[in-house]
Amino acid sequence: MIAPADQIAPLVSGCAQVLSEKELAAKLALGRPLKVKLGVDPTSPDIHLGHTVGLSKLRQFQELGHEAVLIIGDFTAMIGDPSGRSATRPHLSHEQVMEHAKSYQDQAFKILDPEKTSVRFNGEWFGKMTFQDVIRLNSRVTLQQMLQREDFRGRIDKALPVRAHEIQYPIMQGWDSVVIKADVELGGTDQLFNILVGRDLQHEEGQHQQVAMMLPILTGLDGIQKMSKSLGNAVGVTELPGEMFGKLMSISDEQMGDYYRLLLQEELSPETHPMDAKKTLAERLTARFHSLAEARHAREEFELRFSKKDLDAADLPLYTPAVDLPRDIISLGVDAFERAFSMKKSRGDVRRLVEGGSISWKGEKITDPKALLSLDEPGVLKLDRRNAVRVG
Repeated sequence: MIAPADQIAPLVSGCAQVLSEKELAAKLALGRPLKVKLGVDPTSPDIHLGHTVGLSKLRQFQELGHEAVLIIGDFTAMIGDPSGRSATRPHLSHEQVMEHAKSYQDQAFKILDPEKTSVRFNGEWFGKMTFQDVIRLNSRVTLQQMLQREDFRGRIDKALPVRAHEIQYPIMQGWDSVVIKADVELGGTDQLFNILVGRDLQHEEGQHQQVAMMLPILTGLDGIQKMSKSLGNAVGVTELPGEMFGKLMSISDEQMGDYYRLLLQEELSPETHPMDAKKTLAERLTARFHSLAEARHAREEFELRFSKKDLDAADLPLYTPAVDLPRDIISLGVDAFERAFSMKKSRGDVRRLVEGGSISWKGEKITDPKALLSLDEPGVLKLDRRNAVRVG
């Protein structure tokens, strides 16, 4: 391990807030590996790029000789983290959560060193609790504390329900820290309340309080909300190279600085042309989760399709509409998105693409939502900026 003083700068780099840097320095000065906790709830089977921000910081701690503890929230996932939510999450069964957890670990190890990672399921301790134990744990916090949460207050102000089980979530996350005796906990800025509950519970148990290291939240492809599979604005780490590259090319120029900072851990040079910067970002991230050869091929295909406008020579999925499918552009667009790319688009979504000039057939834009296509001859149907099919 390198000297504690030399670890501070790289560890706090990229953090939005550290509570506190002085405490972190004191823990590092102990001269032992720190237990660094990151919790993930497998509420879906896939990890997206937003998750990798915390995983990359955890990897950084590993490389400096510290112990990474990845908490798989098999019990907390059944509640669902209410942080930043304007409505109660749908309930998941334990069987669903455990199925998701299998793929979560495989994907997390694309970033973490599996040999240096301790994986713990919080069902190890919550599954053994009696109802009496739960009541005792709940007695550690007050309702006033829970209602300080901005998301809960916002719902109450709008007369929206806050379910009693949701109040359990920060208590459970905090207790995870007590059980593993965490020195540091990583989380997005929306996790601050939950991590502070962990500090309070550790203090009551006579433990040294964990340092809270808050990381910025990655916005999704829409450029507005946090990246989330449920919001449809995410880039999954297991997506095909071409799909991953194409999605990353759709982010706005304004987002690129954050993507470079949070995903590549470097600053974007203001002298770099935005298009060159975006292609470099997309290629490097695609190579990280696939291979350099696949990333370069994805870039070449993208440039062939969209930069050089040579769709006829591009490697496109083949789309053959059913004989009885109406040949109007709206019906064809909805069907092509679903069958070629497994993307659910409403008729309204496709209508907007048509009216916005995004859809073309054989190189000719289609702007009339009532247009009928003659598919007697093969050709390329361009659906939007990233997706096109070869009809035949």
